[in-house]
Amino acid sequence: MPRLEANLQFMFNEFSVLDRYDAAAKAGFTGVELQSPYSIPVEQIVDRLERNNLKHVIINMPMEDPDTGNQNIPLRPDRTDLYRERVAQGVEYASALGCIGVNVGVGPLPDDLDPEEARATLVSNLRHCAEELDKVGVKGLIEAINTRDQPGFFIHTTRQTRDLIEEVGHPNLFIQYDFYHMQIMEGDLAPTVEANLDLIAHMQLADTPGRHEPGTGEINYNYLLPYLDEIGYKGWVGCEYAPQADTLAGLGWAEPWLR
Repeated sequence: MPRLEANLQFMFNEFSVLDRYDAAAKAGFTGVELQSPYSIPVEQIVDRLERNNLKHVIINMPMEDPDTGNQNIPLRPDRTDLYRERVAQGVEYASALGCIGVNVGVGPLPDDLDPEEARATLVSNLRHCAEELDKVGVKGLIEAINTRDQPGFFIHTTRQTRDLIEEVGHPNLFIQYDFYHMQIMEGDLAPTVEANLDLIAHMQLADTPGRHEPGTGEINYNYLLPYLDEIGYKGWVGCEYAPQADTLAGLGWAEPWLR
């Protein structure tokens, strides 16, 4: 049975961030993810994890450019020193939280940057990031993002993700496969997942259109979730969706998977 975990950036927003850990556990989740935990002392998060017997599955690297607000410093050759500082911060948090992986980040291509230069910078940065994460036993995860929600996102298909991992050439880089993003960009979800299962280390879900809970859109999760068992996926599936209303009221779809 796929192991569902709650994305606390999106879910349980009825509570303060730390209280979302308690709420997720009470709802039946045994794992959580949070894109940006860095404003919270790591000891406080660890306390909530231990109190609720929760696994902190993933976090994101802090990749925001302080000048532009864009999450794309891995692409910028003029931000390499800042990138390495941020990687060190991400590695520290991921290790302390016991994460299985970190979304290493890519971002949209800056308007003033040549795509080939951006790619060369990204490859070099990801090699460094993968190595630093490997030192603490945490996987580097690359997520393709749809260009409808984030125009210009540099990596936006599964094929591009796989090609980038192969170009970086470090064994500690994997695919973070998001059903929502990939339904928008390429469809053909089940065969694509099976074809890339050797590199997929984490998955996320939401329905489309709307990015709400399963059952509110066009993606057939009643088929996809059992299918993950059939093909032997052993990782977590993060629920990265915005509830249509109250989080708990919208969790009926997940009851079979939270028992």
